[in-house]
Amino acid sequence: MINAFAVANYRSLKDIVVPLDGLNVVTGPNGCGKSNLYKSLRLLAETANGNLISSIAREGGLDYTFWAGPDALTRGMKQGTTPVQGSAQKRNSRLKLGFAGEEFGYAISLGMPAPQGFAGYQDPSMFQFDPEIKRECIWVGDVCRPSSCLIDRTGPVVKIRSGRQWQVYNAQLNSYESILNEISDPVATPEIHAVRQTIRNWRFYDQFRTDPHSAIRIPQIGTRTPVLDHAGHSLVAALRTIHEIGDREALHLAIADAFPGATISFETDAGNRLVLQFLQEGLLRPLNQAELSDGTLRYLLLVAALLTPRPPSLLVLNEPETSLHPDLLPALGRLIIRASKETQVWVVSHAPRLVSTLKENNVCNAVALDKEWGETTIPGQGLLDTPPWHWAD
Repeated sequence: MINAFAVANYRSLKDIVVPLDGLNVVTGPNGCGKSNLYKSLRLLAETANGNLISSIAREGGLDYTFWAGPDALTRGMKQGTTPVQGSAQKRNSRLKLGFAGEEFGYAISLGMPAPQGFAGYQDPSMFQFDPEIKRECIWVGDVCRPSSCLIDRTGPVVKIRSGRQWQVYNAQLNSYESILNEISDPVATPEIHAVRQTIRNWRFYDQFRTDPHSAIRIPQIGTRTPVLDHAGHSLVAALRTIHEIGDREALHLAIADAFPGATISFETDAGNRLVLQFLQEGLLRPLNQAELSDGTLRYLLLVAALLTPRPPSLLVLNEPETSLHPDLLPALGRLIIRASKETQVWVVSHAPRLVSTLKENNVCNAVALDKEWGETTIPGQGLLDTPPWHWAD
């Protein structure tokens, strides 16, 4: 389980450390930074898949993801007596992401490369604006300290701890590649292997496409699907897998909780493709996935994600209330609470009924965000409430 997630210099997240528990709900007004917090966690997850640099490029490049405000706000700036302006930076800007887990912690720092030509050519590289990985660390315990650090990467040099000594493992690592993607020796570097597998086990579910042309509405040949894919195209196969090898009772209770009297079943058409049968009280025939409303289909997608027979270490839902009728939100909340007993869950939401249902669970960790002078903050978070955290650089 992740105990804390830290971000520095990412959009509105100038410097924030979020405490986490088994069930977490992130709330706040529009524009407070909920989406930025979600995106930064997804960005961190891309390090283990080798897609970190390309993901930053899709956001417009590193320069456009940096915190855009001043390093510090003076009293005069806050009072309006002096204009908001920056100051000479003492060091280069860095985008920093990291987490502290029950076993290991991990942090990565990215910055822009120094302007220079491409080695062996007179022409400058056309990739000179690709961000570089400046620092990566893996440590044991809550905080990264010299005594707790196990893997330390500075620029191209990767060092691993051997007893009380440091040993250079690789001195020529590419500046655009993470150690999680480039080093895969579970014997020499078991810490890297463990952190990589942990991150790769995270699952994110965002906006499902449920329009009339969505692949979710089209019958497909199904195979056993213990994990719903991110786009939700394997919905019917995932539900059938839960029915066969998962918690069948929980599946049907979740549907009856949201739609009293409703049941689901499964059939195959002439092409051996799976077809969902959704029967509600008062109907003479069941409806298939092409006939269901967007809200009903989205709820079934969330059921498939939350009742997975193969729970991840972290399950993240971004605004799961989208297109759902308010009356469905309490049932969704109870389903999320049930899932949190088997996996760590992080929900980003601005739906009061869903949030209130989650908060009824005494172990729910509610993180309320706000924005002050363009910076995302956690109001009321003091030194005793902030998880211990220290950036390596």
